[in-house]
Amino acid sequence: SKQLFQSQIFFMLYNNKIVLMNINELIAIVKNKLEEEIIIQVLKIEDKSFLHKNHAGHQEGKFHLKLIIKSDELAKFSKIASTKRVYSILETELKEHIHSIQILLN
Repeated sequence: SKQLFQSQIFFMLYNNKIVLMNINELIAIVKNKLEEEIIIQVLKIEDKSFLHKNHAGHQEGKFHLKLIIKSDELAKFSKIASTKRVYSILETELKEHIHSIQILLN
C-alpha cells in the first residue's frame, strides 16, 4: 500500500472511468456547494486527514475535514438543524470522499 502525503490523491472507479480527486479539489467542491445553498459570511475548510492516517479506522482516499461556518442564515436555526442542512448539501461528498467531518457553527 502506498503512503499518502499531505497533497493526498486517490483514484476512484466511476462508471468504469478512473476519477482523480485531491484534497484541493474536494475543498473547492465543498466550498462551492455550501456557498450556493447558504448565505455564509465566513467559511474556513481545513484538511485534518494527516491527524488520522495511522488510526485503525483510516480509509485511504477518504478525507477528514473541519468546517468553520459563520452564517446569519444558519444562526436562525438550531445547531442540529443547521448541521443537518450542511450534511444534506454535502451528501454525495460524505458518501464518496469524506470519512469524517467536524462542523463548527458560529
